[in-house]
Order: sequence, then structure tokens, then C-alpha cells
Amino acid sequence: MPKAYWVARIDVLNADSYRAYVAANGEALSKYGGRFLVRAGQFQAVEGQSRSRNIVIEFADYATALACYRSAEYQHAMALRQGQCESDLIIVEGYDGPQPGA
Repeated sequence: MPKAYWVARIDVLNADSYRAYVAANGEALSKYGGRFLVRAGQFQAVEGQSRSRNIVIEFADYATALACYRSAEYQHAMALRQGQCESDLIIVEGYDGPQPGA
């Protein structure tokens, strides 16, 4: 079964208030086994639009990634985020098939 990922792009509008969201989201991510693969590291937008922060969080599978997003713990954290940033978030199933050159 392929893993799944939250892929988020964020522009923080209020850094002090946004920290409350960051502190709160850990409860849900930990409960559902979320693991940061990318967390606001250096990047270069080579095509299309970008935001100032990029995040990729890995989950065991698609159902778990959705369950985390829909959980009471994450919904609480998300309420803290409202108005503190502009964001795009997708939840996507990973690919577990043949690779180029295989």
C-alpha cells in the first residue's frame, strides 16, 4: 500500500500567532504517525507560483492522512491557523509503481 502525503504551501501573515498553530498541530501529527519530510527549507520556484514556506508530511497511507486532517485534534489546530496565514494544502496518495529505467 503506498504512503500518502500532505503537501502544503504557506505564507505566514502573523508569525507570533502562527506559532500557536505549529505547537497545536503536533498532537494530531503524532497521533496519526505524521512525519515531516520537508519543513520550510531552502527552495527555488522554477515554475509557477510559490509561497514562502513549503511542507511535506508523510503518512502510512491515504486513509490515515485523511483521518489526521479530519481529526478533532487537527481541526482544533487548524482553527488557530485561520487568519494567521494564507495556505494551500493537498492530500495525495504516493506512487508505488515502476520507476523510470526499471
